[in-house]
Amino acid sequence: MATTMQAAILHGREDVRIEQVPVPEAAPGELVLRVDAALTCGTDLKVFRRGYHARMIVPPALFGHELAGTVVEAGAGVREFAPGDRVVALNSAPCGECFYCARGQENLCDDLLFNNGAYAEFIRIPARIVAKNTLRIPSSVPLEHAALTEPLACAVHGFEDSRPQPGDTIAVIGGGPLGLMILHVAALAGHKVIAIVRHDGQVEAARQLGAAHVVQASTIRKAIRDTRALTPTGRGVDIAIEAVGTPETWQEAVELVRKGGTVNFFGGCALGTHVNIDTNRVHYSGITLRATFHHTPAICRKAFNLICGGRFQAGAFITGRAHLYELNRVFQTLMNRSSEIKTAIVP
Repeated sequence: MATTMQAAILHGREDVRIEQVPVPEAAPGELVLRVDAALTCGTDLKVFRRGYHARMIVPPALFGHELAGTVVEAGAGVREFAPGDRVVALNSAPCGECFYCARGQENLCDDLLFNNGAYAEFIRIPARIVAKNTLRIPSSVPLEHAALTEPLACAVHGFEDSRPQPGDTIAVIGGGPLGLMILHVAALAGHKVIAIVRHDGQVEAARQLGAAHVVQASTIRKAIRDTRALTPTGRGVDIAIEAVGTPETWQEAVELVRKGGTVNFFGGCALGTHVNIDTNRVHYSGITLRATFHHTPAICRKAFNLICGGRFQAGAFITGRAHLYELNRVFQTLMNRSSEIKTAIVP
């Protein structure tokens, strides 16, 4: 194997460079994978725009976190995997020992280990992720489909954390990759889903993925009116899941739900953001406010099994393919609100 490889290095705001770096080596308990598919995602786009992520990545750093690949080296002590295995390695793993892990809140782990570097020819998988969050891919599942496991795990977590009941009507605000995943998961679970989107290309995608209704409105006030009009007596939806991450859409979510309904603030706003919410409505209408971040190993396995089971339309989410050297062009295209959902980067 070569001693150097091409990899994307994040240097700052909209500054990603393809550089020649050493090929990683597997320490005890670790794996080195050949990256067969790395997927773009909304989080990476936000990191590209802002130049950092407070919890996941500080530049200069290897970049990208959704991937599937083939094991090329297994470190000492690794017995579950061997060279040639096709695997998906998640982007994090909890410690299993802190206060939050002990309470089953592993997504909030005090020592959550993140791994970046998917936009590269090879990637090192830390021992903790090998042990807790690496899965062997069945031969029938395309590698780029398996690479959807991480974002789908976030979507499954957001859906389940909203605590839906049979027969609930769920509004999903946002037609980006995660908004579309959440609505697809909810539709597969048998719920009536109302998709609230902004852009023309998101309308057909939402319908294809199971939305019973698609609301495309020029203003938030109109989106609220149009969505409520789709519910009995205009009372509002049972659950509103916000998957955009702006103060305006957080406020919109609160206005969409019925008395006794649930709001999930799934989309993360920028650091330091503050939101004005009608406390009178929240209190006297008995509205539950929740927020869902990241995933856990158990939820990752649920997402992986959903992909492997065939009901989840994995192919619908991968709408483009590009080489590593085209990464900057791909992000610029995504910033311009193209109809692309995810692009598979094939190093």
